[in-house]
Parts: sequence; C-alpha cells; structure tokens
Amino acid sequence: MLQVQNIEKYYGSKNNVTCALNRVSFDVEAKEFLAIMGASGSGKTTLLNCISTIDSISAGKILLDGVNIADLSEEELAGFRRKRLGFVFQDFNLLDTLTIEENIGLALSLNHTNPKTVQNLVQDVAQKLGITDILSRFPYQVSGGQKQRAACARAMVAGQSLLLADEPTGALDSKASKNLLEIMSAMNQDMGATIIMVTHDAYSASYAKRVLFLKDGRVFNELLRGERGRPVFYHEILDVLAALGGDVSDVI
Repeated sequence: MLQVQNIEKYYGSKNNVTCALNRVSFDVEAKEFLAIMGASGSGKTTLLNCISTIDSISAGKILLDGVNIADLSEEELAGFRRKRLGFVFQDFNLLDTLTIEENIGLALSLNHTNPKTVQNLVQDVAQKLGITDILSRFPYQVSGGQKQRAACARAMVAGQSLLLADEPTGALDSKASKNLLEIMSAMNQDMGATIIMVTHDAYSASYAKRVLFLKDGRVFNELLRGERGRPVFYHEILDVLAALGGDVSDVI
C-alpha cells in the first residue's frame, strides 16, 4: 500500500541545515499495523508528518497505491487527505460545539454527502467501536477514552485506507490507553484498517505487528511480531530501545 523510498527532510538555511530524515525507506502492506519508535529528535513525528502530507519531503518518494503524493496539486492533496487518510492525535481534535455524532460525520458533511448516508455510516462505525450511546453528547460530556474512540470513528467513517496515529495514548491514563490500543488492534484485525502509529511507549508499540526504530533520522532496526505473544514482543522492544543508547526510560 505505502512505499517510502529514500526520503530526506532538511530544515533551516544552507548555513545552518538540520537533517531530520536521512534516506529513510520502508514499505507498509495493506492491513498492517506498524509502530514507529525513537527518542526525541529521532525523526519519527517528522516522518509521520511527511506521510500525512502535513509536511513536504526534501528528496525521495512517498507512494500510496503507486501514486507519488509529491506530484499532487494542493487541490488533489486536499481530496487525498479527506478520502484516503484518517488521523488520530493525542489531543483528540474534537469540536466542543458539535455532538459526538456531528464530529464523527463532519468531513462527510463538508463533502456534501447525503445526510442519511452520513447518519448510517456514523451509526455503523460507532456500533463497531462501542460508542452509540454517546453520539448525542458533546465532547466535554464524555471521558477521555470515549473521546479517543470518537476520534478513531471519525478517522474511519468514510472508509479511509490509512490511519495515522501520533502518540494516541499520550493524554490517557493506563486503563483508557489499554482500551484504546485494544480498539485499534480490533480496527486493524476486524475492520481491515492499515495503521501507522508513532509512539514513545513500548507497551503501546507491542500491540503492533511490526515496529520500526529510528535514530538520528535513520532506520536503526525493526522487529516483526510474528506469532509471538504481546508480552514477549514488549520485552524484545525494550531490548532494542536499550540498544538505541541512553536510559531506556528516556525513550519509553
């Protein structure tokens, strides 16, 4: 589905250039759940921003289903984001003046989708994520975990093919984090969502099928979960993080 080919990202002027990404390459298969890890400054959020088209690359290619997103016009990019990408961020990005139902269906409504179709799609994804009972409430009336479920529903309601999550458990307590990760795992396994999740947390990463580790803007290592259980995978992730250098607690 996704091909990242030798991408580079530089910031600053020619007298003071910072290399955030240095010839990063990897592929993501359809229905895969990939976690990206690394210490602060490793380039993981920059990488996600480039894949999401929030930021542009300095060199290389990013192909989604064979289409080079760098070749798209601004108008085409806007349509690409609406139709192909779903976003889940740690601060939810829900509008307090809209109900949960209206938040989930907002992008569809802005695209002038038939209201009945919007309602049916929202009801369907809300049922799958267990939040039909809060659709009439406003974000300030529900818990953090429920807000994050709503954010996941909004990211998937239009059938987006790629879900991008940036530290999705960062604002949640341990119980809500566990619930969200189980929901994301179910979205991947049962709903066929392809997920790329940036996280600093080894526990969160252990829910993925593969973990890509970045260091100083380069791919340092990767782990495939295979048939191993999540607890075993979690400890293997910790071992790689330790090999990245420094105190593991600085990374997780």
